[in-house]
Amino acid sequence: MEGEMGGVNLAERCSLPIVVVKIGTSTIMRDSSDVVPEHGLTSGNGVEREFSTSTLALLVDTLLGLVRAGYGVILVTSGAVGVGCKYLGWKKRPTSLSEKQAAAAVGQTMLMRTYGDLFRINGQYIAEVLLTRRDFSRRSHYLNAKNTLLSLCRFNVIPIINENDSVATDELQFGDNDSLSAFVGGMVEAKWLFLLTDVDRLYSGDPRSDPAAKPISLVRNVNELSVTFGKGSVGGTQWGTGGMSTKVNAARLATAAGVRMCIIHGQRPERILEFVQGKAGTIGTVFEPHMNPIRGDRKRWIAMGLQHAGNVVIDRGAVDALHSKKSLFAAGVVSVQGEFLRDQSVRILDLDGKEIARGLTNYNSRELNQMKGKRSEEIEKELEIIIDGEVINRDNIALV
Repeated sequence: MEGEMGGVNLAERCSLPIVVVKIGTSTIMRDSSDVVPEHGLTSGNGVEREFSTSTLALLVDTLLGLVRAGYGVILVTSGAVGVGCKYLGWKKRPTSLSEKQAAAAVGQTMLMRTYGDLFRINGQYIAEVLLTRRDFSRRSHYLNAKNTLLSLCRFNVIPIINENDSVATDELQFGDNDSLSAFVGGMVEAKWLFLLTDVDRLYSGDPRSDPAAKPISLVRNVNELSVTFGKGSVGGTQWGTGGMSTKVNAARLATAAGVRMCIIHGQRPERILEFVQGKAGTIGTVFEPHMNPIRGDRKRWIAMGLQHAGNVVIDRGAVDALHSKKSLFAAGVVSVQGEFLRDQSVRILDLDGKEIARGLTNYNSRELNQMKGKRSEEIEKELEIIIDGEVINRDNIALV
């Protein structure tokens, strides 16, 4: 029927809730050996790994369930390099950029072919979306990417996102798809972000080496979380770039943007539906969204899209002013770290080194070093220049 796709009226999908799901290399590339059953962890020591089509089939079935329930679904997939290495017969993950890109080019084709076959059986359309850091750092690209993803969801198409490893250079890379999925979740204002990995939940320590490690089911404030990561961090493998530390960092990004995040075991994707439906006792770790999340496309772009070029350390009075939604002035600046130009993004830190906000600076690092700690009238008298007073305008500050 015209105006309908997949049994859901198109008009009703214009404001549908979005669920972002990220599947890691450690889940896509299965290692049948070195399993620690009590925690559902793989040791990462095995060399031979298989492409786990059975796990992907379970995931596809779960995502179709979300679509039928009226959710827009976005899948962020890792595994292109690992799958490429498997098909090229390589025993270890390559270290050179060119070899990684070659493996990614091969693996991405195999991944999308597999996803396409699994979704096609059920009549579900998918779309491949490859992103680099540049697509988030340029505001026009950021908005275009957001509009494309939302349009695909409204038309009942599942976007499958991966970092464009085959062309991205080091400075244009996210580094891990945990961060990429958090950026995507914030950009589309997702209701949920699920990270599927080889761990059933977050622990207070590495349960493989720390018998006292306790499972954590709920994190109300990720900034107050205290956990110990073992060597390499829990869940990392030689085929992937992630680990538990990157997932906690993703939680900081996602929850700051108002997205509820959850870590679950990749071999149990049906738990996604259980969490979305509010089923009690489901195994996983939920990170509650920030009570005062970042609002508005511009501030989300400043906080999540831009790569920071340096740091600005401010005093307690300036911290209070920022929390009161005021601008940052030179008098509140204690020190300047790194080199940056006007209109570049900087991290704003308190005296303890904790990140308070990100913002677009009106002055470069050299100018700000001359101005720091001084009031406007002092700056004009000593430096014999006329300034507009604000180091960063409040409209260009995003609290994190």
